[in-house]
Amino acid sequence: MAKQVSGFVKLQVKGGQANPAPPIGPALGSKGVNIMEFCKQFNARTQDRNGKILPVIITVYSDKTFDFIIKTPPVAAQLMEITKIKKGSEQSNRKRVGSVTWDQVKKIAEEKMPDLNCFTIESAMRMVAGTARSMGIAVNGTFPGNN
Repeated sequence: MAKQVSGFVKLQVKGGQANPAPPIGPALGSKGVNIMEFCKQFNARTQDRNGKILPVIITVYSDKTFDFIIKTPPVAAQLMEITKIKKGSEQSNRKRVGSVTWDQVKKIAEEKMPDLNCFTIESAMRMVAGTARSMGIAVNGTFPGNN
């Protein structure tokens, strides 16, 4: 018989650096989950992505056991890593803080594709380019896909 789900917890944690301090401790403690067990399992599964921000969805069952799914890093974090900026522009429609090429956008879109709700790489590239524009990052060149 299947376990009964008692709730979900969504967090963004740096890979390989989970510890019981906030925000992880209070979020999981309120659901009755063994916090140290989650930290050990998460750190073991994210050793290769150490330091990158990773969204994680934790499914908590009624017997206080849990499963978790690790998603790919957010597009905004990947764009900031490529352009080497600390944060996006305050006035994204007027002030540009960096630029990316369509090749870099395609690389991010291919990596993020399993987590996006689109079917083609072109639509994923448009989503990544939209995030870049809203952060004040210019996308150089012309769109390589079919218009």
